[in-house]
Amino acid sequence: MAEVMDAEERELLAEALRRTMTTTAHGRDLDKALVELGWPDLLAEAPDVAVPLVFELLGETGAHAPVLNDVLLQAAGNLLGGTLPLPYAGGSLVVWERDGQGEANTLDADLPLRAVSSGDIPEGAALAAGRRALGWWLTGTGRAMLALARSHALDRAQFGRPIASFQAVRHRLAETLVALEGAEAVLLAAEDDLGSLLAKAAAGQAALTAARHCQQVLGGIGFTAEHDLHRHVRRVLVLDGLLGSARELTREAGALLRERGSAPRLVHL
Repeated sequence: MAEVMDAEERELLAEALRRTMTTTAHGRDLDKALVELGWPDLLAEAPDVAVPLVFELLGETGAHAPVLNDVLLQAAGNLLGGTLPLPYAGGSLVVWERDGQGEANTLDADLPLRAVSSGDIPEGAALAAGRRALGWWLTGTGRAMLALARSHALDRAQFGRPIASFQAVRHRLAETLVALEGAEAVLLAAEDDLGSLLAKAAAGQAALTAARHCQQVLGGIGFTAEHDLHRHVRRVLVLDGLLGSARELTREAGALLRERGSAPRLVHL
């Protein structure tokens, strides 16, 4: 499917997914809607198309569904539709529930992540696939924050001109864009365990950079409940910790490189 799906077909699929994510309730309802759209078949036949598209759109729209479970289950050769214990920052474990929200011990009010004490942690190809998926979710969320900050900078005027004309504002927006595009380039190049680890770390760092810079551009309005920025910032903070935070993964990568005694080239130019 990946070979025969042209640009127009991808755009139609993206529009259908975007519409579904913006009009369907999140969590369990969106999970079912994505199944009806053919998410399991797309993931099985064209994961290189399905994962970046679905997860980046989850970030851009602010929606959520427990489809990260499917990515790990598919990569491990297991049936889709279940859940797995997922490593979280600080050495803890969580489960991304599929049956609704509001359970006890949820990590975040918007995401049904429930703490668990033990379980078989995904490894190898499954863990790598999950990290790449989360990387796309993080960059998609970063893109959403950048769009909010850019729109505000164009609309907001001080001293008789849009704040987008101020050099400090333009630098923050430019640095955010460079960080996000750099992370996306690493995600596209990631294939093995180390590459996926570095891609997740780069995406987490880029999303955190986006949160910091976009908050500065938006100023006080970005802290208000009426504005969408704070929801994206909280989403970044939660997703960054899942399957290893940017800080933890950077340290892990450094330890692996010291052990190997060399650094592989991620992209052949």
